[in-house]
Amino acid sequence: MKKVAVIMGSDSDLPVVEKAIKTLEEYGIPHEVHVYSAHRTPEQAKAFAESARDAGFGAIIAAAGKAAHLAGALAANTTLPVIGIPVKSSTLDGLDALLSTVQMPSGIPVATVAIDGAANAALLAAQILAVSDAELARKLADARAASSANVLQKDKAIAERFNA
Repeated sequence: MKKVAVIMGSDSDLPVVEKAIKTLEEYGIPHEVHVYSAHRTPEQAKAFAESARDAGFGAIIAAAGKAAHLAGALAANTTLPVIGIPVKSSTLDGLDALLSTVQMPSGIPVATVAIDGAANAALLAAQILAVSDAELARKLADARAASSANVLQKDKAIAERFNA
């Protein structure tokens, strides 16, 4: 199975990123976690992105707040799928990071999840890998079925309580 890279722009992003790491672990997806800044360590970020495919990665998750150029900087240096997590900051509640992550120029796509949406970033990476991994695809389908059953169980409880 291909690995997923989880890159954060600062270690202050770790509380958000941990949700992605936990989700990857739940699905048994190998991963590496690094701190590279688009602004403070641009050469290291570029080198990582350029070598990621040869290093066995199938997708990259990039989390950053404020100016949030990390996902775009990585995407500019690889053809692997890059998934951006805009991280909420105290300044603009993450709207700045969301716009910086989602507004990529034509030719350099970055898939973008919700502000602080690390679990969905990991699930999207899992779905990308599952295109060529039937066992992972089965795990994802099983999780969706369990989620559906959980909602239907809650619906039944609410209906029994309020619908006479």
